[in-house]
Amino acid sequence: MKISILTLFPEVFAPYLGSSIAARAIESGRLSVETVNIREYSTDKHRRVDDYPFGGGAGMVMGPQSLFDAIRDVKKRNPAKVVYLSPCGKTLDNHIARSYADEDGLILLCGHYEGVDQRVLDELVDEEISIGDYVLTGGELPAMVLVDAMMRFIPGVVGSENVHEEESFEDGLLEYPQYTRPANFEGHEVPEVLLSGHHANIRKWRRQKQLEITQSRRPDLLNDAKLTKEDQKLLRKIGAKTIE
Repeated sequence: MKISILTLFPEVFAPYLGSSIAARAIESGRLSVETVNIREYSTDKHRRVDDYPFGGGAGMVMGPQSLFDAIRDVKKRNPAKVVYLSPCGKTLDNHIARSYADEDGLILLCGHYEGVDQRVLDELVDEEISIGDYVLTGGELPAMVLVDAMMRFIPGVVGSENVHEEESFEDGLLEYPQYTRPANFEGHEVPEVLLSGHHANIRKWRRQKQLEITQSRRPDLLNDAKLTKEDQKLLRKIGAKTIE
């Protein structure tokens, strides 16, 4: 997959792209990422890319000229879907991240100031994505979050192809607790069932913990979760309302 990131601050991506799983994905050839400095496409003699908004208001708006030229140029080598990172967009979730991993490429547009000229969104942007109901100073951090969430679904990036199956949100529930050695640390013991070697009991314990944690922290997820009849029984056992 090829990802092109259009930004005013390409230098902020180097530490992330040069570390951990992102670096390994790039080194293996499974992921290709380029950062494109929007300012280099400005025709203004001072390389300005922003201006005052028509109609007045606080702040500045990124103008159309540099963005139209940058996106059109990038599309010549990466004819991909254009995603604008914006608090007005759909909220990023596992399903969106997985769907992006199936694309051959993506172009991510990082806004700044008070946003970008609407004509850019109308003519060149395919989707707007938000990472939450809050406002950041720019789209760089959301772009990194999107890349991180998406690249994990690219085959071979995180090793085992089954690694996602029991993670949070894969079946609509939060993940169960995880433990490792030692079995007793400063008097805090690992639940006995995990040491039993009884796989059926371990699966049942983990599922119950998923339901307990989801009911406690994100009960809204239960409305759309993939629940079995056994899950319904477990929910009743832990005192949750049965989901119709």
